[in-house]
Amino acid sequence: MSYKIAIATSDGKFVNQHFGRANQFLIVELKDDGSYEVLELRENTPSCNPSGGSTTEDTIKIISDVDGVLVSQVGCGAGDKLIAHGIQPVIIPMLIDDALKKVYELIQEESSEENS
Repeated sequence: MSYKIAIATSDGKFVNQHFGRANQFLIVELKDDGSYEVLELRENTPSCNPSGGSTTEDTIKIISDVDGVLVSQVGCGAGDKLIAHGIQPVIIPMLIDDALKKVYELIQEESSEENS
C-alpha cells in the first residue's frame, strides 16, 4: 500500500517548515518498496502569518487528500485538527530523503506488529 505525504519544506531538500508557517507543501507518494515519487508542489498562505493569512482549516483543506504531513514543528491545536481529519503529523526536521526512509521504517514496524 502506498502513502501520500505532504512535506512542509521551503527548499525541496529539508523538512524545515513549521506547519502553521509553511508557504508550500511538497506532495509525494511513498511506495511499498520505500521509494517515493514527487507528485506536485502546493502553495499555501500560512495561518501563522503576522500580516494575516489563512486559517488552520484552510491549510488542512490544501492537503486533505494525504495520509500524513512531515513538519519541523506543529502546535498542539493544529496537530489535533490534522489527526481529526485523518492526517498524521510527524515532527521530523531532517533531509527529506532521510525523513521518508524513517517514515517507511516506522510503517514497516507498525505493519509487522499488527501482523504478529
